[in-house]
Amino acid sequence: MLVVDGTDPDLVKNILETELAFLEERHKEGQSIFETMGSLAPSYGLLGTIIGLIQMLGKLNDPSSVGPGMAVALITTFYGAFLAYFIFNPIAGKLKVRSRQEILLKEIMIEGILSIQAGENPRIIEEKLKAFLSPELRKSFKEKDKESAESGENLAWR
Repeated sequence: MLVVDGTDPDLVKNILETELAFLEERHKEGQSIFETMGSLAPSYGLLGTIIGLIQMLGKLNDPSSVGPGMAVALITTFYGAFLAYFIFNPIAGKLKVRSRQEILLKEIMIEGILSIQAGENPRIIEEKLKAFLSPELRKSFKEKDKESAESGENLAWR
């Protein structure tokens, strides 16, 4: 809408980059919650283990209580490790990946919007935007273009 309204390109770029920076900051906050939980869960498991061992040692004169006390000690270690390595850390990693993907998409959009506003040639814009992609993705675009050209499909929609 800023481009349509004829806003100065530098102002448009500044606004979009500010929006991107705050998006990145919001994403980092969510990631850090799960990273913290992932780093603390094993410690909480260890605390549970210590508490279980203290209970077990407190009733050491009753051999029938040793088994349940040891079970509590071991299960809390398992819970701490399980939560950290199978729940919290994978969620944090997935949030990082999705954040990077969204940020890349926004950067491509910013570059495309500014290029359109500058009145650049569509072919030049296409090449500029492809520069953001990995060589593997660029190759897949070339293959699709080739297939479309062979089938006679109209590429004017690009």
